[in-house]
Amino acid sequence: MQITWLGHSGFRIQIEDAILLIDPWLTGNPLFPAGREDEAVSGATHILLTHAHGDHASDAARLAGKLGIKVHCIHELSEWLNGQGCETVGFGKGGTLTLGGAKVTMVNAVHSASIDFGGKGLLPAGDAAGFMIAGEGHTIYVSGDTDIMADMAWMAEYHQPDIGILACGGHYTMDMARAAWAARKWFNFRWVIPCHYKTFGLLAQDASVLKAGLPPGIEVIEHEVLDPIRI
Repeated sequence: MQITWLGHSGFRIQIEDAILLIDPWLTGNPLFPAGREDEAVSGATHILLTHAHGDHASDAARLAGKLGIKVHCIHELSEWLNGQGCETVGFGKGGTLTLGGAKVTMVNAVHSASIDFGGKGLLPAGDAAGFMIAGEGHTIYVSGDTDIMADMAWMAEYHQPDIGILACGGHYTMDMARAAWAARKWFNFRWVIPCHYKTFGLLAQDASVLKAGLPPGIEVIEHEVLDPIRI
């Protein structure tokens, strides 16, 4: 398995026979290096979106067309993207897709979800979600944008993820301290990868608080954009 951070909440995950692009916001992403898009998306087989906000979904239709692949997301957002000429697979929370041998289950998140028309109005676009991605003997919990929620208790027990990709920059999502609290209370992670941080000044700029709040034995991985890690 190979996990590559694309900055903010974007990831490239190579698992089983799939190469998944999660929330691949590249255009206008302050952390994504110019001129390296082809490297980031080469060979991708599927796009997954946690929700409709521009810092997660604004490049999805363009990249799907460029790569000739489908976008997988909550039903209402999939319908809107389909209307823009994008091939989609819509599904809902509790639904599981098999993508290149990997099992992808949509799970709950607590966050808003809308399409912003450049200050000219907002269009509701379903709900925010996270994913459990299982394959190669591991399960990855992609939290999506969320705060702590009681659902994390059953999600941890049922799916038993050993890798947590947690949005924990604060302001729009849980912060580092809250993410650490949830991780040590409910989950049995071996590795935690923070995201939705560093991008803007109002977000946390490092994961020191997360690291301090987790028990020994959990490795917090702060890797650089486009520097893959192998698990």
